[in-house]
Amino acid sequence: MTFSPPCSKVESILDQIPSPCYVLEEELLEYNLQLLDAIQQRSGAKIILALKGFAMWSTFGLVRRYLHGATASGLWEAKLAFEELGREVHTYSPAFKDDEIDLVAKMSDHIVFNSLHQLHSYKERVKQINPSISIGVRVNPEFSAAPVDLYNPCAPYSRLGITRANFTWDDAIEGLHFHALCEESAESLQQVLQAFEEKFGEFIPRCKWINFGGGHHITKEGYNKELLIKLIKDFKARYDVEVYLEPGEAVGWRTGVLVATVVDIIDNGMKIAILDTSAETHMPDVLAMPYRPEVRRAGKPGEKPYTYRLGGNSCLAGDVIGDYSFDAPLERGQKLIFEDMIHYTFVKNTTFNGIRLPALAIVRKSGKFEVIRRFDYCDYKHRLS
Repeated sequence: MTFSPPCSKVESILDQIPSPCYVLEEELLEYNLQLLDAIQQRSGAKIILALKGFAMWSTFGLVRRYLHGATASGLWEAKLAFEELGREVHTYSPAFKDDEIDLVAKMSDHIVFNSLHQLHSYKERVKQINPSISIGVRVNPEFSAAPVDLYNPCAPYSRLGITRANFTWDDAIEGLHFHALCEESAESLQQVLQAFEEKFGEFIPRCKWINFGGGHHITKEGYNKELLIKLIKDFKARYDVEVYLEPGEAVGWRTGVLVATVVDIIDNGMKIAILDTSAETHMPDVLAMPYRPEVRRAGKPGEKPYTYRLGGNSCLAGDVIGDYSFDAPLERGQKLIFEDMIHYTFVKNTTFNGIRLPALAIVRKSGKFEVIRRFDYCDYKHRLS
């Protein structure tokens, strides 16, 4: 399976892009979607979009051409998928609220409960509201290769999924869902599947579907796609069930950037460039994961002649993106391009300090640049009271 990703067009239109701004490139998104669709076609699995990672609904017209639907983490994501994507809606929540469950049931094709208590409380009610809804439960295989505990749903004392010791079968169940990966390989999935089958294998033949969850880094260079296809085909052959995968990051992976501007440069033992963006508000995983995002044409500290610390414009002392080196001195007013900033960024944004949210824009396949959404003071004010 060979795909060649198209080249980014952002630098050629940099003067048209407001700052700060997330810029998705439609051609890059379609490349990922076509790759995921090839996995579907060859494996027989169904891939659905995890909205928690990528929810730019202005692109859903393109997404629906290739993927089977979306997975939601609650009422509002389910409503967005139902209204804007118009394909299968799978909804899971750690705990559904009583005043929301009816609407969730109306809009969902699959509903996944996190506990047997919630299953027993709502199984009859959701079927009465939506007789065609398929009921599942999330289970915890108690194995994960996730590199960071913050993103490990199978860590000790996890609140996510039912462990084997606490699981009993209920005839309302039509599917099992597990999620144990975070930016992981097919080899990691192979290990998780082994643990899942060891603990829950006796129940799989009773199911109509099994959801392998998300965290599959399918569109990352070097991912073992052939192994993934084999794992899915072999699993389907063993159990004769439908298989779902629900990546979010793999859909948005390297499909766009965050363009920001150097507002000021100060010196406090080293050169510090203060930008019109913020790790705290605009790229929260930089601090939470943590990780160091790539900046186009920049190097590691000291690798190139001029090293700067890139800082955000919030009052948080730790609002630092990282240290980078450049071929030439940075200038006030200069634009910088942060790579791979479309997934797990604007879905997590905040307006802490009243900082302006970056605009959302798309570079169409034709090369046309469109600003889809600008945010203003009212977006900040109306979140408050």
